[in-house]
Amino acid sequence: MINNFENEFFGIGIQNGKTPENLGVLWRSAQNLGASFIFTIGNRYAKQSSDTHNAVKSMPYFHYDNFEAFYENLPKGARIVGVELTEEAEDLEIFHHPRRCVYLLGAEDHGLTSQAMEKSHFLIKFKSQLSLNVSVAGSIVMYDRGINKPRS
Repeated sequence: MINNFENEFFGIGIQNGKTPENLGVLWRSAQNLGASFIFTIGNRYAKQSSDTHNAVKSMPYFHYDNFEAFYENLPKGARIVGVELTEEAEDLEIFHHPRRCVYLLGAEDHGLTSQAMEKSHFLIKFKSQLSLNVSVAGSIVMYDRGINKPRS
C-alpha cells in the first residue's frame, strides 16, 4: 500500500547487503509500512523465502550495480536519508522525515560506504546498545516515519 499523503513517497534499500534473508524481511516490512519502492545497490538477490508477502512482485524493485548508478537515478526531489551509527548522524527520535526520500541502509558488518555517507542529505541513527540487524533497523525507521508525519 502506498501512503496516502499528497506528493509524498519513500523508498528503502540496502547497499552491499550481507544476507538474502535480511533483504526478504526488509521487503516484507517495506510493503507493510507503506514504502513506494525497494532497491539494492551492489549485491542483488532473487526472491527470498523470508519475503512471505512476495513484496518484490507487489511493488517496484530497482537494482543498481554501484552507488554512482543509484545516485544518478534518484527520483526527482528525493532526499537520501542514510541510516548509520556515526557521531554525525541525527537521532531518529528528533528527526523530521522528508516528504520525498530514499532510506539507505548498509550491511551490518560494513555499514554505508564513505561515498554514500558523504552524498546523503541526512544521516540518522537511533539508540541501540549494539548494531542491529539491517532489516530490523530499516523497519524501525519506516515505523517512525509512519507515526511522525513527514515535514512539508
